[in-house]
Amino acid sequence: MGHRNGLGEGLITGFDIRPATDDDWLGLWPIIETVTRAGETYTYPRDMTEAAARAMWTPPAPGVTLVAVEEGLVLGAAKIVPNQQGNGAHVANGSFMVGPAARGRGVARRLGEAALEQARVAGFRSMQFNAVVEANIHAVALWKSLGFDILATVPEAFDHPTHGLVGLHVMYRRL
Repeated sequence: MGHRNGLGEGLITGFDIRPATDDDWLGLWPIIETVTRAGETYTYPRDMTEAAARAMWTPPAPGVTLVAVEEGLVLGAAKIVPNQQGNGAHVANGSFMVGPAARGRGVARRLGEAALEQARVAGFRSMQFNAVVEANIHAVALWKSLGFDILATVPEAFDHPTHGLVGLHVMYRRL
């Protein structure tokens, strides 16, 4: 049964969230490519290759990629990895992407909730986002609603294709 997520997104319907498999890549790459080429939300090179994207989005353990899947179609993904190495590895980092056709259905919220739980179960103590584009108001509102705080904003750190130079938020939440 679905529920409203409180951010103006539609009713959450029947999709599953699970760890990604090799077979999911064919559905995940078009989402990553679309989001990356748009250049509005990630600091990735806009011409990033599929091989580079696959290396980033299929991390070795303890990292994991979760996918939201409906009827065999990948709707979006969440990647959870240690934010730092060594003595900083107890803090998780998360990356999230939802395909354009699945936006407004609560996919990002469900992926966020699942990623937080996955990180907690994996033994991470907190989660940090290093670069949330301040012009990405939907993501900022979602992360705040899931308990993240903006710790700092690096002014003019992101060259947005339509808004020009905007800040990047560092966001944080204890698990």
